[in-house]
Amino acid sequence: MRALDGWLKSAITLWMAGWAALHLYFGGFGFPEPIEMRSLHLLVFTPPLFLLYPAFQKHSPKHRPSLFDWLWALAAAAPHFWVFVHAGAVNDRMEYVDPFTPLMLTLGIICLVTMLEAIRRAVEPGLAWMVAGCLLYMFIGHHLPGVLNTRNFKLNEIIEAAWLVPTAGGVYGPLTGIVATTIAVFILFGAFMQGSGTGRLFSNLGAAVAGRYSGGPAKVAVVTSGLFGTMSGSSVSNVITTGAMTIPLMMRVGYRPAVAAGIESAASVGGALMPPVMGAAAFVMAEITNIPYGDIIIAAAIGAVMYYFAILAAVHFEAKKLGIEPMALKDIPAWREVLQDVHLVLPIGLLVYLMTERWSGNYAAFCSTLAMIGVSLLRARTRMGWRRILDSFADAGFTMAPLAVSIAGAGVVVSALTATGMVVAFGGIIKDLSAGNLALLLVLLCVTVLVLGLGIPTTPSYIIAAAIGVPQVLELGRPLGIDVLQAHLFVFYFAVIADATPPVAAAAFAAAAIAKASPTIASVHASRFGIAGFTVGFAFIYDPGIMLRGSFFDIATATLIQLSALTLITSAYAGYLLRPMGWVLRWAMGLVGLAAAFLHLLPDTQRLLLALGVLCGVALWQRLSKPAPVST
Repeated sequence: MRALDGWLKSAITLWMAGWAALHLYFGGFGFPEPIEMRSLHLLVFTPPLFLLYPAFQKHSPKHRPSLFDWLWALAAAAPHFWVFVHAGAVNDRMEYVDPFTPLMLTLGIICLVTMLEAIRRAVEPGLAWMVAGCLLYMFIGHHLPGVLNTRNFKLNEIIEAAWLVPTAGGVYGPLTGIVATTIAVFILFGAFMQGSGTGRLFSNLGAAVAGRYSGGPAKVAVVTSGLFGTMSGSSVSNVITTGAMTIPLMMRVGYRPAVAAGIESAASVGGALMPPVMGAAAFVMAEITNIPYGDIIIAAAIGAVMYYFAILAAVHFEAKKLGIEPMALKDIPAWREVLQDVHLVLPIGLLVYLMTERWSGNYAAFCSTLAMIGVSLLRARTRMGWRRILDSFADAGFTMAPLAVSIAGAGVVVSALTATGMVVAFGGIIKDLSAGNLALLLVLLCVTVLVLGLGIPTTPSYIIAAAIGVPQVLELGRPLGIDVLQAHLFVFYFAVIADATPPVAAAAFAAAAIAKASPTIASVHASRFGIAGFTVGFAFIYDPGIMLRGSFFDIATATLIQLSALTLITSAYAGYLLRPMGWVLRWAMGLVGLAAAFLHLLPDTQRLLLALGVLCGVALWQRLSKPAPVST
């Protein structure tokens, strides 16, 4: 992003803050009609992207927009302004029946071209290429053979489907709607949490809780990133916020740079899994499935805790094996320092309460945001004056802008896949490859999501994969009683951890930049520390007890199976339980852990007894036997 200064910096900051404040007002007092809200959202947040992000990193001006950037911004505003002004007519027109005039065609082309360029600059070039590829496919699909063949789409039909069919998808579809309403208000809540000093509370709490133990800085990174995840739900922003502190500390006490970056990126990725604010994809899930967001965060809570438990276990075993010391006492804040900010958790508690009581997400976030401002006034160190409030509004606006165009792009992809029938075709290909085997279908869908994550952000990746794979999971999983939420949480988890898996991992790349390490090696370490994402994803399908379903015994059994399996796997990978282990024992423990996690042919009680028996047996043997030299 450009480092603007002078009047333009002030103007854009006020622009972002003002429109973000209006979104907060809408969250409390009601939104305009859907097409008005969606077009307004894109109208105010798309043009600034051309002023904030240079066209080319090397050749474009670094501190000011060029004349072409201003022209791009004006062009980007035109189609959204037209739709906003003519919202009533757009609402009333019959899609594909009423005339699609030359003016509409021109504006639609301008909208799609400027949206692609905004995504390329401000989000990910890979997502821009995917959107462009889907549009191109609508043009040439009738020339392709076999399953790729489509009917012959006219130019008018393609532009109308991608731009002006708000009921089915496209730029102004339901996905843009959920971003412009509920997600926008939650982004504001997260911005005010940071502005009030809640980030300082989480950082100090993480250090106070975990800093005194072996491998302290790494455990602080895990705890702090999990807490920060309740604010942002963005893995890259978590890395940048917490990694600036934790990565240098980890390296100082003995972690290799790539390992430190891997720990931080794995922990930060989990922020999108952590209730009560699980990132944009979770809100989209609520919109797609018509399941209340409160129900989603309840179902995901144990899985999120398991993810962080596994990272803490892996960090602990690694630290013990390497003999890494705790944090220096001078770097650990006193508990009285933590308690000075503890009142800031009250708005978070209010948010959780309102969501579990089935209040609408946007109104719950609106009330909690106002509560955050009020609660911050209780102490001088957290008090939000007008300047901090303005900065919080502006930060929220700067976060909303790239998300707005990325979700609009995902809407175009979904619209194109639906219109051409490729959602059914891709789903059929995956189903045919699985040969009716649910487990193989899940593996193929997992790989699909991880591949999508190579080039596009979490939320579009989740949206596209859910459209392709969820119907197939529900069909093959019908005998097991698999429902919509289980299938969507499966896809969601893999879309999230794609940010940390090689070869292209956004969170790992950000952490590697701080650690000055290889991004690829950092992503490899992030994958091993975040191994729980793989086991928990499948557990949503086969062990629904972790979603708080069934009796207390069912929930406890499913939870203990996963915790025991994760302990075995992370211990085997590190080569340490109570003391170092040889390769034979490591392989045995790893295989038992994988069997406990994935061998669903066995009854749950047998899987639990197998995992606990081996874990306790090895621990007892190591406790009673004499240490011996081990080659690792």
